[in-house]
Amino acid sequence: MQTRTIFSTPYVSGFFRVVFKLLTRLRGWQVVGEKPSDKKYVLIAAPHTSNWDFPTMMVAAFVLGLDPHWVGKHTLFPKGIIGVIMRWFGGVGVDRRAAQNTVDQMVAQYATRDEFMVLIAPEGTRSKVENWKAGFYHIAVGAGVPIYLAFLDTKKRQTGVGKAFYPTGNYEKDILEIKAFYKDKVGFNPELF
Repeated sequence: MQTRTIFSTPYVSGFFRVVFKLLTRLRGWQVVGEKPSDKKYVLIAAPHTSNWDFPTMMVAAFVLGLDPHWVGKHTLFPKGIIGVIMRWFGGVGVDRRAAQNTVDQMVAQYATRDEFMVLIAPEGTRSKVENWKAGFYHIAVGAGVPIYLAFLDTKKRQTGVGKAFYPTGNYEKDILEIKAFYKDKVGFNPELF
């Protein structure tokens, strides 16, 4: 199993950290919060309203020293150089044809690693949605890990990692508390959140 990503490769990650700290300041943004002390956790990021959300969160990941992984279909990770590159960028493949569903496959990933964090946009799309996808929550409960609340806020020109949330197993109750954290956050396209 490939262990290093672009975010944890010496010199490469340090180079990007310096560059992105400088660019963030030049653009008048702040990266706030700090790297979670937990070795395993789910990181959710909202609001997700624009193609700019992903690069903005990647800048925050480099500046804070995070090592995020993301989930993609197994076909994005073929044998050979393309698969190696996709995994180096933090990708983790899930096989939708398998007997296990995506949540179970991700819980298994947490069980086999000493350190692991998956970054998920709970809205699942840049379009306006009434209900978030619950997969991130079920992964955290299944793996027994906290959920850290990452965000971007164009009004305050901030991005970063907020508080940790420890799921109780009561999704309906917990999701209200999680969403309350994002109530005052403004995305790049506010009308979509």
